[in-house]
Amino acid sequence: MVTLAQRLEALRTQRGLSRPALSAALGFPKTAMEKFETGRQTPTQDQQRKLADYFGVPLPYLRGESDDPSDGDNWLNGGTVLNEDPAPAPRPEPRKVRPAAVQEDGAVFGALLKSPSFQALMRDAALEALRSPEGQELLAKAVRRELGRR
Repeated sequence: MVTLAQRLEALRTQRGLSRPALSAALGFPKTAMEKFETGRQTPTQDQQRKLADYFGVPLPYLRGESDDPSDGDNWLNGGTVLNEDPAPAPRPEPRKVRPAAVQEDGAVFGALLKSPSFQALMRDAALEALRSPEGQELLAKAVRRELGRR
């Protein structure tokens, strides 16, 4: 299992940043990244959020609780959003709001939602429901309502 320190070092080196440069970009003390990467100090919750936002990864991935760096926002339609070396920003982006079940303490639930077998099961269940007479009726009502708005 990957540690937070190892994950931080890997993300920083992928971006080609020095420890002091990353610390400065995030507004941390100059030696903060060295302490984090060597395991002498653990980042606070707030610092972990800033780091995750800066690198564009979910907190469980940053902490080494998950090996999936994808955001998973559009998993239902079969796609994933991968973080492919975005350009370094001078300041961290505002934090994206994720459903409470997938934040911090929901690492297990978040992993379940990202599981390909669970996604396939949910997709099949939704399609089966839409193919039923009740589902067809709901779809017809929705189409009529939409057409009535135009």
